[in-house]
Amino acid sequence: MIQNVEISEFHKKYMTSNVSLRGDSNRSGELSAGKKAVILSSSIIGSAPVVAFWAKKAGFSLNPAKILKTPIMKTALFAFDKSKGNVINYKAPQILSIAGGSIAGGFVGGAIVDKENLKAKKREVLTQVLGNILTPVSCVWAGSELLSGQMPKLQKFMPQISGQSKLIKYLNSGLKNLPNTVATLFCLSIGIWAGNRVSNFINDKIYHKKVERNLKATDFAPHLDDLCMGVSMMNENSTFASVLGRFIPLALIVPGYQTGKAQGKD
Repeated sequence: MIQNVEISEFHKKYMTSNVSLRGDSNRSGELSAGKKAVILSSSIIGSAPVVAFWAKKAGFSLNPAKILKTPIMKTALFAFDKSKGNVINYKAPQILSIAGGSIAGGFVGGAIVDKENLKAKKREVLTQVLGNILTPVSCVWAGSELLSGQMPKLQKFMPQISGQSKLIKYLNSGLKNLPNTVATLFCLSIGIWAGNRVSNFINDKIYHKKVERNLKATDFAPHLDDLCMGVSMMNENSTFASVLGRFIPLALIVPGYQTGKAQGKD
């Protein structure tokens, strides 16, 4: 009889432990791969119509039949050479609107698969919009507006290597645009730091949550767009900025994904 009771208690304990190991992701604090896939997909779906809008404004056709017949390097997402056709110029309006679509999509996806953490996702919306997008973009935009007029003067002082090979031409182009790069990285660094301060302010003053949000690797992904925007504003003919711009829609999926998978006790 005693053995049966012990076995029964062991059985209950084992089953409880087993359920907690296999239980829902909210209990363990980690979303399942399937739920993360839904959030990622919803972030992409949210930003896709905005990218399509700007593609149409830039002169690209949205007709699926025409898109399929177009060489991939001449499509809206990949075209970068302005001398060979239409190109989407990613500046502040494009970046902010695409990011907004991504965040909205990520929030909707997160709300569908993880309703228990809805308030945390609402907080993350503000953090991403104000901290990771609007503040850095504003800093880079302000810096580029202030310094763009000085860039041609600074470029004249940059040394150039003699020679006609392709490598030397690339090196000379890099040296010529070095002031642009340094100025942009400086403005971007200020923007990322300021964005982090804004995020902590939101948690502390608006939501009354003492959370020191330290910079994470994922916080830097959306700032690829800011780098491109700054370089292109300071030197609109920069091939490097145009090539870099092709990664902007991909980078802006990150804030939407981070929004959708945000979790935390309310």
